[in-house]
Amino acid sequence: MAIERCIDEYDVGHVIFEEGSNGRELYVVLDGQVEIAKVNGAAKTAIVTLGKGEFFGEMAVIDGSSRSATAIAAAPHTRVMRINHARFVYLVSQQPAFALMIMDALSKRLRASNDRTFKAASSQ
Repeated sequence: MAIERCIDEYDVGHVIFEEGSNGRELYVVLDGQVEIAKVNGAAKTAIVTLGKGEFFGEMAVIDGSSRSATAIAAAPHTRVMRINHARFVYLVSQQPAFALMIMDALSKRLRASNDRTFKAASSQ
């Protein structure tokens, strides 16, 4: 598959995927920014904004569950590369550094989530 077919471009506000949707792809930000948010009707709570070189969608590609948040392009001409499940499994099996990078990022994101949850519980 040509790499060009795996690259998509979005304008500000375009939804890349929605929370609850099925997906078996991981995305890497090539240019621009992507906001990961929880959306409830008209209300939106930003979780994190990701930039060039960062990735998202890893949970669904790893465990096959539905998307846990919504990904929205947050800058003009945001370009992302899609990595499907088969390519992800290949990269993890052939490139231990790639697998370690994913695990490191997941660990940091889990710690940040735990910190936010603890702070929210402490302030009540």
